[in-house]
Amino acid sequence: MTVDAYLNPDFTITKKLIFSLLSFAGMLLCVLGIFIYSKVYAQKYPSDRREEYLSIDFEIRLQKFFEMLIAGTAVMSFSCAYVIINHVYSLVASGKATNLTRIERYLTSTWADGKDFILLFLILFSCVINTVLDGFIIRLKILTNEEKATMRMLAMFYVILILMYLNNIGDESEYGPVMMYYFGLMIGRFVYFDASFKDFVTNIKNVIINLPYMLIDIALTGLLCYIGFVSGYFLERNYYIVGLFHTQIFILACTFIIHHAMRLLYFNKKH
Repeated sequence: MTVDAYLNPDFTITKKLIFSLLSFAGMLLCVLGIFIYSKVYAQKYPSDRREEYLSIDFEIRLQKFFEMLIAGTAVMSFSCAYVIINHVYSLVASGKATNLTRIERYLTSTWADGKDFILLFLILFSCVINTVLDGFIIRLKILTNEEKATMRMLAMFYVILILMYLNNIGDESEYGPVMMYYFGLMIGRFVYFDASFKDFVTNIKNVIINLPYMLIDIALTGLLCYIGFVSGYFLERNYYIVGLFHTQIFILACTFIIHHAMRLLYFNKKH
């Protein structure tokens, strides 16, 4: 496997369009499922206010799902970057990658000497990506900071589950270090230095209540990934996490379109 193998030359524009349509169809099914649930849930409200409650409830649930997708993509970007950088470094260290430029040699030595600091920077950068996406590009204004924090925590758990699975089918040395970083972040989120037992219970409760969004994300991403690998859109000889990240990017693009379309055609009229 070479560095060029991270990009599949056979994944043409036509195939990307087909995969985009499949991703869009999958997203629409998820949105429809959330709407049906909100429709059923709204039946408990008085009939004269039911449509209003339905609109509010649906928008909140939909934005939680979108936050889950955005945070999952941001977290996956860090994981994918780590695996690719570490793989390139291993190619250089083993002598398989030669004729490096001055900049490439500098980057390689920097990774060898300051790997932990670079990982910390990548984690912080993924947080910045998350904030830019849900704060400016796909603005999720209804969610509270606590709700966003819960969905981001679920996104970390989502990536941990994926990495645990990849450990069983791939190279443990590639995914193990990333898993440990996220385990540390998860534990820190649940048990921080000034947290009370009540805070801990509240965090656990919030995660359990919002767990269905993570399960929907796993089902959607898993199905699209399976289609991508079976159809040859993604490279099986490549690290699977690269295909997963490609899938997340397609889903994120669909999220952008659906979010703004829903704001324009549905929610603005309701409000």
